[in-house]
Amino acid sequence: LRPAHIKPRLLGHWGTSPGLNLIHTHLNRVIKQRDLRALCVWGPGHGGPAVLANSWLDGSYSRTYPDVSRDDTGMERLFRQFSFPGGVPSHVAPETPGSVHEGGELGYSLAHAYGAAFDNPRLLVACVIGDGEAETGPLAASWRSHTFLDAVHDGAVLPILHLNGYKIANPTVLSRLPEDELDELLRGYGHEPLYVAGDEPLQVHRELAAALDHALDRVDDIQRTVRAEGAQAPATDGTRPRWPLIVLRTPKGWTGPAEVDGTPVEGTWRAHQVPLSEVRDNPAHLARLEEWLRSYRPEELFDERGRPLPQVLACVPEGDRGLGASAHANGGLLTRELPIAPLERFAVPVDKPGATLHEPTRVLGELLAQIMKDTARRRDFRVVGPDETASNRLGALFTVTGKAWQERILPTDEHLARDGRVMEVLSEHLCQGWLESYLLTGRHGLFSCYEAFVHIVDSMVNQHIKWLKTSRSLSWRAPVPSLNYLLTSHVWRQDHNGFSHQDPGFVDHVLNKSPDVVRVYLPPDANTLLSVTDHVLRSRDYVNVVVAGKQP
Repeated sequence: LRPAHIKPRLLGHWGTSPGLNLIHTHLNRVIKQRDLRALCVWGPGHGGPAVLANSWLDGSYSRTYPDVSRDDTGMERLFRQFSFPGGVPSHVAPETPGSVHEGGELGYSLAHAYGAAFDNPRLLVACVIGDGEAETGPLAASWRSHTFLDAVHDGAVLPILHLNGYKIANPTVLSRLPEDELDELLRGYGHEPLYVAGDEPLQVHRELAAALDHALDRVDDIQRTVRAEGAQAPATDGTRPRWPLIVLRTPKGWTGPAEVDGTPVEGTWRAHQVPLSEVRDNPAHLARLEEWLRSYRPEELFDERGRPLPQVLACVPEGDRGLGASAHANGGLLTRELPIAPLERFAVPVDKPGATLHEPTRVLGELLAQIMKDTARRRDFRVVGPDETASNRLGALFTVTGKAWQERILPTDEHLARDGRVMEVLSEHLCQGWLESYLLTGRHGLFSCYEAFVHIVDSMVNQHIKWLKTSRSLSWRAPVPSLNYLLTSHVWRQDHNGFSHQDPGFVDHVLNKSPDVVRVYLPPDANTLLSVTDHVLRSRDYVNVVVAGKQP
């Protein structure tokens, strides 16, 4: 190994990668053994190296990018382009085959996992949650997403909480909790936690294999039982299933340099990024790097042309079963046109301008209810919002579907249903995350919110806009249904709630973004709103913001 072999600037993140490699390998085994249709959401922020490497190993990367072949030539190209100008990011991104999740911003992985599972009854969605991102507000809210997951019509989510102990420079909260307190927390969230821990590879392999098998057997049992009961089984007693969750505790930077220049690295926060940073100028570091790389015995893994040997690929799923090849991660391939009835059926008669009063969003509710009815069998349309569907005058939806709910139902409750396709939770982050992934896996939807409070997802919509902009430049990514906002209770009609509910700034925020991707509509009356909604629901690869009144 010579300095000329090393990039002038080393970028990337090693600390999380060993755990992701481990999980990817074991998911491959169960996918192939059980013939699963699976998707994985990779939450740790800069876990790109592991996911890129594994998609290259399973062949999906080369099928997506034929110039990155599965041999030494392709391997070199893969390495050169990583975290390099004009190349691919250091995190999981649109360029990564098999991904519906942008790993550059933390906290949304579990919401995205559930969004992919809704109305996908045969899909298993594994979700790797980094212990750093587990400290974020959106992730904390996401743990209860199974309250809205119907085991009859939806797929399963398997959270894998990876506790490697550290963020960039600090310990993580969950990794330092006493074991009994962590267990109580996860059980309080409604999960059955399974624990795998250690630093001896063969032991951890055996324990993780056993935990995965146990978890998937449990998922099979839940789905078989609930589906045998049928969609109409009462949920009034709140006896929902307790879904499995895996807690994997392994060292940060596992199998990397134990120490560098006398300072501990493996198992500490120092392993987060590049553990050997002076390899071009420091001969001792260069020698240490070579020793480290040779410790993986590459001559036992690759032939003389750099192709993975058969035993390396023995557990790798073939064709579209591979995690990097799932059609659900390229949802435009699965998207069907939304059936939208002729608008004349819902339009307000206009005999004379300005002569009659109507509540525009109440009129729109009739159209949305018809769409919900017409998609009842195929189940590929949802409306999400933070407890404001009725307030925003969209109550007609409840004549054809209920609000998704798996907990107890009391006699005084209204419109709650185990199989409901309106989703209300008082977390705009969850609404956004669920819907983003629902759309990216090929379905349609609408996010209804008060105008002043949609700001809570400013950062999330930034990332989604970037995703769409990047996806448009990738010929292999098929266009997906647009992310559509309906913002009502808007600034000009907040005489009831007053100043706290007045803020039209989301329009400013969105219009700062790429004009290739964003659109804002300000329909002044009911019929214009019908026409605009028809347009945005048919569109692809946009973020559409529709601001409309709900008052007469």
